Amino acid sequence: MKNKLSSLINPRSVALIGATERSGSVGSGLVENLWSGRHKRKLFWVNPNLKEIKGERTYHSILEITEPIDLAVVAVPAEVVPQVVQEAVSKKVGSIIVISAGFAETDSAGRQRQDEIVNLTRRSGIPLLGPNCLGLLRPPIELNASFAPFNPPSGGIAFISQSGALMNSVIDRSGLENYGFSLLISYGNGADVSLVDLLWLADRDQSTKVIAIYLEGLDEGREFMEAAREISSRKPIIILKAGRTELGQRAASSHTASLAGSDQVYQAAFKQSGVFSASSLEELFDWAKALEWLPRIENGLAILTNGGGMGVLATDQAVDQGLLMPELSEATRNRLQKSDSFAEETIFKNPLDIIGDADTERYRQAIETLLTQSDVHSLVVIQTKQTMTNIQENMEVIAQAAQRWPKKALISVCLPGRLSQMGIKWLEEQRIPNYSDPVRALRAARVLTN
Repeated sequence: MKNKLSSLINPRSVALIGATERSGSVGSGLVENLWSGRHKRKLFWVNPNLKEIKGERTYHSILEITEPIDLAVVAVPAEVVPQVVQEAVSKKVGSIIVISAGFAETDSAGRQRQDEIVNLTRRSGIPLLGPNCLGLLRPPIELNASFAPFNPPSGGIAFISQSGALMNSVIDRSGLENYGFSLLISYGNGADVSLVDLLWLADRDQSTKVIAIYLEGLDEGREFMEAAREISSRKPIIILKAGRTELGQRAASSHTASLAGSDQVYQAAFKQSGVFSASSLEELFDWAKALEWLPRIENGLAILTNGGGMGVLATDQAVDQGLLMPELSEATRNRLQKSDSFAEETIFKNPLDIIGDADTERYRQAIETLLTQSDVHSLVVIQTKQTMTNIQENMEVIAQAAQRWPKKALISVCLPGRLSQMGIKWLEEQRIPNYSDPVRALRAARVLTN
């Protein structure tokens, strides 16, 4: 399977079986999303009840199409899927995505239908993604073979999810949180193409820098651990495991026909495989953003703040995360004390509180001096909005420092608001993450630490 998935993520031609322009339907969502990439590949619509879609011919069957088809996307009622898959197999398509639900996640009849289509595709050697899935997206090549709400931004995060609805919410959120994707794949029941197959796919994808996964359960634990152990040495893997409780496991089983199992077993497997285990969606993408944008570093953190309370919160979290906070060296303290920028009451220690009236020049001197110290490998810069705080100018100072010290990790903490949101957006366009809470920032700093 490892080498058979190129047609799935890089198709030159796509046939949508179940295409329609009926408003609000899955088929119309797929039409619109595929249509957005029409200049990149050939598209074919299949629906026996329509003559044309988007002004183009609609075929009664995929077998009527005379040209080769790399990818067949199936969005028809479950009871029709076996016949449609049989026709796609006869057409010798490169790969198949079954969007339709109504298979092993429902009842024994659904399980039988699922077994039938998998037997068809495996005998012919054609990879099948799904059933019961959202589909897939590959933003760098403008491929959207899904019914996602819109095309998300391109970036370096591959997101693999058992839940299609959750993936839709993540796509919606990405515009606000400034993370972009190399791949988004919803694999639903995982009847044929599995999580392990998709891990190898993301590993080979040159656009992917970080792999983020939403997981409900798997039935190939040993293969997963072997793949994750090897891949995580090259690309970070972060997993959000759902179904930690007995009730959650029952919900997972009825949702995607997944095999849940003991959370302790999963967590032990993740640890042995070098996988990061997130506890929330927010954490999953906080970490993914940091791991995509920032260097991996040694343990050594400095905290800079213009508000004492925020500095205390950050310090507590640094200790909780096992992050070392080196004392400021004599050379660092001397350089800070010689500056005219700091208030007389400033205490030169780590965390460094430069007082609420800190202007941009004070931030600049503090940032540059702290980063000069050799055992400071990461710096969390906190801004609380005071009358004299110029968020935009301070963000520019942070970005300049990041360019000067590319092997050190700079992380911003600034609560988004009316006066700060433009500066935050600008900073993240420079690929420096901002977090609204020091707890989020320090947890992100921890995953960067070797």
